[in-house]
Amino acid sequence: METENISVDDFLPVKKTVKLKNIKRKATDDTGDGMEVEEPTIGESNPKKPRRNRKKHKKSSDPNESKVAMRKVAVPAHRYTPLKESWLKIFTPIVEHLLLQVRFNTKTRNVEIKVGPETKDIANLQKAADFVKAFIYGFEVDDALALLRLDDLFVESFEVKDVKTLNGDHLSRAIGRLAGKAGRTKFTIENVTKTRIVLADSKIHILGSYQNIALARRAICNLIMGSPPSKVYGNLRNVANRVAERI
Repeated sequence: METENISVDDFLPVKKTVKLKNIKRKATDDTGDGMEVEEPTIGESNPKKPRRNRKKHKKSSDPNESKVAMRKVAVPAHRYTPLKESWLKIFTPIVEHLLLQVRFNTKTRNVEIKVGPETKDIANLQKAADFVKAFIYGFEVDDALALLRLDDLFVESFEVKDVKTLNGDHLSRAIGRLAGKAGRTKFTIENVTKTRIVLADSKIHILGSYQNIALARRAICNLIMGSPPSKVYGNLRNVANRVAERI
């Protein structure tokens, strides 16, 4: 009968396993060289990264560093050439009278107006922005300059479709009624209401005081709705006479 050699270690009690945070083991690669590798145990969290002390940026009292102290006016492609030709007329009153900084950014194609160290009143920033916008809409520089000199002037914009939904030839005829032959209708409304009107395709821009803009807008709306120009002229004169008597 064959007997097997039994070692004494088989009868000893089983050793309890000891859990360590990091157990070093030897890992052999294909070449046979050994290197020590640390294995993190299950449930161990990743080591905490040191927190960086973030510096809080203090808000400076200098108005030049705030976004509110800057205005940007986008310039469409068809207004590049007029802007280039009239740049000196636009640049001079903004820099010399309002004491602001202005430039044309060729990359973003915006007119940027910024508060300078010599600026006395920050309200001039909005005045300059309205002045540039009025020129971009199509008003003459001399007419737009009135926005800088007077405080009670505004620019109102609306479209023909806001008054009546027109398409195709009907829209073209409505714009033609507004302009009149050689622009006579538009000039008549401007002279009676003391406003300036720009017809840019289907968009209409009116420059003037609040009360005069309301008169011009009412006349333009009547023309869009189909009223004959002669009737609109009569109503305009009557209303203008009443306003003159009140004043």
